[in-house]
Amino acid sequence: MLNPVHFVVGEDTFLQERATQMIIDQADPRADVSKFKASEVTEGELLQATSPSLFAEERVVVITQMEVASKDTTQLVLESMVNPAPGMTMIVCHSGGGRNKALVAKFKKAGEVHDASPLKYDKLTKWVANEFRRYNVRPTPDVVAALQESVGSDLRELASAVQQLVEDSDGELTVATVRAYYTGVAEVSGFDIADAAIRGDVNRALGSTRRALQLGVSPAAISAALAMKVGDIAKLYTTRGDPAQIARTVGMHPYGVKQTMQIARGWSGDAISQAVIIVADLDAEVKGQGGEPEYALEDAVRRIAKLA
Repeated sequence: MLNPVHFVVGEDTFLQERATQMIIDQADPRADVSKFKASEVTEGELLQATSPSLFAEERVVVITQMEVASKDTTQLVLESMVNPAPGMTMIVCHSGGGRNKALVAKFKKAGEVHDASPLKYDKLTKWVANEFRRYNVRPTPDVVAALQESVGSDLRELASAVQQLVEDSDGELTVATVRAYYTGVAEVSGFDIADAAIRGDVNRALGSTRRALQLGVSPAAISAALAMKVGDIAKLYTTRGDPAQIARTVGMHPYGVKQTMQIARGWSGDAISQAVIIVADLDAEVKGQGGEPEYALEDAVRRIAKLA
C-alpha cells in the first residue's frame, strides 16, 4: 500500500522530479494531482488542497521548493504531513539546504524519505547502466563509458540519451552505435564544431558551423557546446596527474579528461583567457543582445580555432 506522505530531499532536480513521478504513478490513476511551489502558494490554497474533503476523494498534493518556504507555509505543511487528510497522498520536495535546512530532520520523520542528492562520480556509471535496464537493455561497460564520454554527467541529458539510443537501435547497442549516433548528433548539437575549434581545425569547424546553421540548428545550442569545451580547456589547462583521479574531482569521464588535458597543452594561458571572453560575448549575442547571431557564431568559431 502506498505511503500517504513522502519527503523527497536532495539538490538534483531531475532526481526530485523522477521520484515524484514514480510516487504519482503508484497512486490511484483517478486521483487529482495538484502541484504547488512553496515560495508562491498562499495559505488559503494550501489549506484547501490539504484539508479533508467530504467524500475523501483520492488526490495527490505535490509541494516543491520547501527550502525557501515561509515560516507559516512550513508549519502548515508539517502539520499536514503529520496528520494527512483521508484519501490524500502528499509529496514534499526539499533541496536539503536553504533557510529551512534545520527542519529537514522533522520532514524526514513525517514521511517516507526519497533521496535526490547529486550522484558522486563513482556511482554515475552504475546509474547509467541501471537507466538502460529500465528499458530491459543490459549494456556492456564500454557502451556505458562511451555514452558518458559523449554526453557528460548531467543526469537529465543522460536519461534522455539512453531513451533515444534504445528507441533508435532496438536495444542492439555497441560502442560503434553510440559513436555513430553522437557523431551525427554532434554536428547538430555543436559538439563536433566545438571539438574542431579547440583543436585548431579552422576549416572543419567553420564548415560544420555553416552546415549546422543550414540544417536549422540554433546558434544558441552551438554556442553552449563551444562554451562547455572552452570551459573544459580552462579547467584542465594547468592540471596534471592521473586522469581517473582528476575525473572524480571535476565530474568528467576519465577518457574525456585525458583527451582534454592533451588538447589543453597546446593552448596558452592568454589564448584561454581570450577564448573565455569570446564565448561570453557570443552567449550574449546569440541571446539577442546585439548583432546577427549566425555571423557572431561563425566569427567566434573562427577566432577560437585560430587561438588553439
